[in-house]
Amino acid sequence: MSQFVDECQLNVRAGDGGAGCVSFRREGPEAMGGPNGGDGGQGGDVWMIADRNVASLLAFRDHPHRIAGNGVHGKGKDLHGKRGDVMEIRVPEGTLIKDMYSGEILADLTLHGDRWLAAHGGRGGRGNARFMANRRRAPNFAEQGESGVDRWLKLELKLIADVALVGFPNAGKSTLISVISAAKPKIAAYPFTTLEPNLGVVRIDNVTEFIVADIPGLIEGAAEGKGLGHRFLRHVERARVLCILIDLAPVDDTSPEDQLNILLRELESYDPRLLERPRVIVGTKTDSATVAMVDEWEGMLISAITNQGLRELVGRLASLVHSARADLPVLEGRVILKPESDGSWVEKIAAGGGFRVHGRKAERAVHLNDVTTPEAMTYIEERLKKLGVPRLLSRAGAVAGDVVWIGDFSFDYAPDI
Repeated sequence: MSQFVDECQLNVRAGDGGAGCVSFRREGPEAMGGPNGGDGGQGGDVWMIADRNVASLLAFRDHPHRIAGNGVHGKGKDLHGKRGDVMEIRVPEGTLIKDMYSGEILADLTLHGDRWLAAHGGRGGRGNARFMANRRRAPNFAEQGESGVDRWLKLELKLIADVALVGFPNAGKSTLISVISAAKPKIAAYPFTTLEPNLGVVRIDNVTEFIVADIPGLIEGAAEGKGLGHRFLRHVERARVLCILIDLAPVDDTSPEDQLNILLRELESYDPRLLERPRVIVGTKTDSATVAMVDEWEGMLISAITNQGLRELVGRLASLVHSARADLPVLEGRVILKPESDGSWVEKIAAGGGFRVHGRKAERAVHLNDVTTPEAMTYIEERLKKLGVPRLLSRAGAVAGDVVWIGDFSFDYAPDI
């Protein structure tokens, strides 16, 4: 039996880049030819894509790890490594993606086909053929592959529906959606029967249809976390029209007026903008309510059992949805793009002393190269000087003998390097 999951954690890891190759030509009369080591392939990226054919986040609940392919190492004879396979992760429309630790919103994949680059593959290392220069005719070093991005994300699903059915537990929401659409939610005569949202398509004719969401019942205090409904209030956010169902035969004798006031108060507490949405207020269960209660009700009346008022309700909802679609802007996906800084900066380490150099280019210069090779170390020094790292360390107060960290690599600072 499938389950609806609207929250989960996801670990995405992009592929590592392949290492560059150290190789020299050894063919025929050129036994000591020039360098011909190929580059390593770039690691595969991880993309997240909104897909209307995916219903929930269930696939990630028990299997939260997604890993892209690694790049292939370069070879001699200028043979470059193959790029790693890209990982495409399909998620439901309306998936909100956050950083798991900071809670920062990274992307909102609202419509079918919206894409977001979740993790960038590591750059492939350059082979020794790339380092040949007038001063370096036979480079005997190459770059290592860069590690792919590894991060944890939090996914939240906000259903995209035209109409959201809102009401107390056992107000008749599930029965109503089962009658006006093909949805088959669980229906029973006890509170909180609905434990997960249900979507149904109401089709009037070949050109008129709209989506209805059955939201689990709300109680007083739901916006603060009471009951079950607080977990699903976010599914109301994107509904164009609210259909508020008032139980005319409540089990706990809460009057229709009190039900309406409580529901409106909870919606306002969660998001005041919800009260600006078009809404229909409907009295339900006329088949089991007392005659006096029905006579006192001044709004629309329905019974999902006897079909009383259902045609009028569906027509009213269709009209409001049509107007809302024309008035409200089309939902668009949102992706937060953060350009990476090319600059470097120095942090003084309080505990234990020393300094740490930050900056993608500086970290790459050390991480991608073989620090055990003297020639590679000379190249690293040249790169750091071009990036202005020695000057930054001097300004930060570094003196001879201080430990300097760049990524996982450390060395003793010398003013002349």
